[in-house]
Amino acid sequence: MSSAAGIYFDGITSVRRDVIVELSAAGLQISDRDGRSRAQWSYDEIEGLDAPDNILRLGRRGSAALERLEIRDSAFAAEIDARSANVDRSGAAQQRQSMRVIGWSVVATASLVLFAWFGVPAIAKRLTPLLPVSIENMLGDAVNAQVRAMLDIRKAGAAFDCGIAAAEIPGRAALDKLVKRLEAVAALPLHLRTNVVRRDEANAMALPGGQVYVFQGLIAKADNPDEVAGVIAHEIGHVAHRDGTKAVLEGGGLSFLFGMLLGDFVGGGAVVLAAKSILQSSYSREAETAADAYGADLMNKAGGDARALATMLDKIGGATEPGMKILMDHPDTKARVAAINKLASAPPASPFLDASEWAALRKICAGS
Repeated sequence: MSSAAGIYFDGITSVRRDVIVELSAAGLQISDRDGRSRAQWSYDEIEGLDAPDNILRLGRRGSAALERLEIRDSAFAAEIDARSANVDRSGAAQQRQSMRVIGWSVVATASLVLFAWFGVPAIAKRLTPLLPVSIENMLGDAVNAQVRAMLDIRKAGAAFDCGIAAAEIPGRAALDKLVKRLEAVAALPLHLRTNVVRRDEANAMALPGGQVYVFQGLIAKADNPDEVAGVIAHEIGHVAHRDGTKAVLEGGGLSFLFGMLLGDFVGGGAVVLAAKSILQSSYSREAETAADAYGADLMNKAGGDARALATMLDKIGGATEPGMKILMDHPDTKARVAAINKLASAPPASPFLDASEWAALRKICAGS
């Protein structure tokens, strides 16, 4: 077909004009029915506009005037479609554009995931040693508030801590003596804050800023004070290596990255994510192996029995309590036990606590 009827709007007035559209070698010739020329559009400047399926609506690219032309003859519309690169009634161009958008979105998401997996931990590892102790303490306080809220499922508040009631005070004194002996040889740049809390799991964990939690179930599982001291020494290893701080920095980085994807640019979930990471024991195997070695060495220096840590790990190795931080995602228990025993010095002459002090520590959660 070389010509067909059309409807033309000049973009200046709202007048609708019935026209004849002719195909030429260079473009479209638009004329009134009496033959008077209205416009000439080259094929290069024609572009398709949104319209119902049965109408081909055309405009001019880059034109200041809002001219448009409507063709209702499907055969003639196909002829124009075939001649103009910027008219595509099949939707193939739009589909290609959508695929490009999807492709770049996948690439961007994959880049963020790879950076989160490899880049964020590397940055956190380099940044952690540069962080002042005062800032680490502030991070520790923020994480501690979240951790306590997650652990204290019964909302006991201050009563969640053991060693406060009158009958528990001797147990608190025994714990302080045990921790002071370890802290004296650890020579940390910050003060340890160690609490026993009312949780039944045989567990312990270290937070940024020197906060160490010992669960009531761990003391119940231990047969002597050196086993408790050995686990605390392991957690002091995490404090010394600032593993909890690395977890906060990684959690903050991940929260920001995925906040970009989800529209949360303030990274408000960073501390919550870091607290969950610590509770779920997401430390690397290398970090746990290093904490084992540190704990064994600290027990040797403090005159304790480093083998007690190995004994405690072996004792709870088959336990199935949820949130078993000292075991989850860690190196194989048998391998850890063997490595710790290899590092242990000769057994000491006396334990960390005497019999009466150990009996008091066993009752640190007994209540008033």
